[in-house]
Amino acid sequence: MKQQIELKKSITWVKGSALTIGAVLGSGILVLPAIAGEMAGPASVLSWLLMGLFSVPMVIAIGMMSSQFPNSGGMAAYARQAFGPFWGRLTGFLILSAMPLGMPITALIGAHYLGSAFSWPTSLIHIVAALLLILAVILNFKGVELSGQVQVVVISIILIILIFTIGSSIPQVRLTAFYPFASKGWIAVGQAMPLLFFAFMGWEMIGHLAEEFHNPLKDIPLSLGVGFLLINLLYVSLAFVTIGSCVYKTGNSTTAMIDLTAYRWGANAEIIIGFLGFIICYCTVHIYIAGFSRLIYAEAREGNFPASFGKLHPRYQSPYVALFSFIPLFIMILFLSYRFSWELKALIGIPSATFLTVYIISMVSAAKILSTKIGRCSACVSAFLSSIVFLFAGWFTLYPLIIVALGFYFKKRNGKSAYEQK
Repeated sequence: MKQQIELKKSITWVKGSALTIGAVLGSGILVLPAIAGEMAGPASVLSWLLMGLFSVPMVIAIGMMSSQFPNSGGMAAYARQAFGPFWGRLTGFLILSAMPLGMPITALIGAHYLGSAFSWPTSLIHIVAALLLILAVILNFKGVELSGQVQVVVISIILIILIFTIGSSIPQVRLTAFYPFASKGWIAVGQAMPLLFFAFMGWEMIGHLAEEFHNPLKDIPLSLGVGFLLINLLYVSLAFVTIGSCVYKTGNSTTAMIDLTAYRWGANAEIIIGFLGFIICYCTVHIYIAGFSRLIYAEAREGNFPASFGKLHPRYQSPYVALFSFIPLFIMILFLSYRFSWELKALIGIPSATFLTVYIISMVSAAKILSTKIGRCSACVSAFLSSIVFLFAGWFTLYPLIIVALGFYFKKRNGKSAYEQK
């Protein structure tokens, strides 16, 4: 009998930490410190600290679920385990429904950062975004070992640039800039937090790679812990120098990071930030494509997708059918974006609201499954906080709610499906 090909276990805690940072650290880090400063003044530093604390229970719950129940289905697998096949299937479709928009949008944002530094036309920006997506697919096809190594190198470059930017900005910091601390009022601290919540999303992607860790029980919590500490240190440090140097008062949040970088690199600041924004977006695309492909692979194992999507490459042990199926989908979205001049930054609200829905379902699932009190409490707190932020998502909430409604409609219409009878 032919030996079954399985996902290769090659992720260490170092690679896992890089993958975690790449999933969470989005391009928002370049503009959110200034936007939060405009909203809440110096007290916005407190908004970042509080959001970091609020993300602790989410990280704990995801870490426990991923390490104790390693499954490439991630949050869909947790929902299936807690509430049965229907909820697992629904959660999987919710996640995948965000992918066609989320990945091209992120790639375009990264290409725009680089394109603005070199005055590229819109057509070239879309071509670069397509190349970014194709590169991420190819590197993931080559296997998670190479993918993790690339992520370690890229994250190292990002950290070096950000550390130099923060360090070169410190001489410009004046303590008087923090007085009065709550210049916009204490309520503004809370109003800035829903916006900052989206800078703390992405922890769930580690769950889709859980089967590929050498030692999930040890390496996943360590990866999430290291990623959590580094990300929060970067966020708070950037918020501190943004307020202390008063660059947020220029009224243009998109140039705040360029102004900070100019303290060290002068006229080259715009090019540095363009490059930084590009590689940050690449990191996000890279790890999310890895996670989405594993989700499709897991759903194919469960019988929700054609069996061909459950195939692994005999050499690289990667879900190659799922990976390469992304390319025509991404190219189509990019073509439509170019043809109709979509405002893609506005559309980012759709995948964001969808992932908030997934967080709520998965955290409720974790609260039911986890055996420890700290795990259940962490999951309950995360579900509650995610629900509050979901309410602030406006009309974007209609997208995931329609998918959920359609799921229940077809469930009622078809009765108990063959899938549920397994």
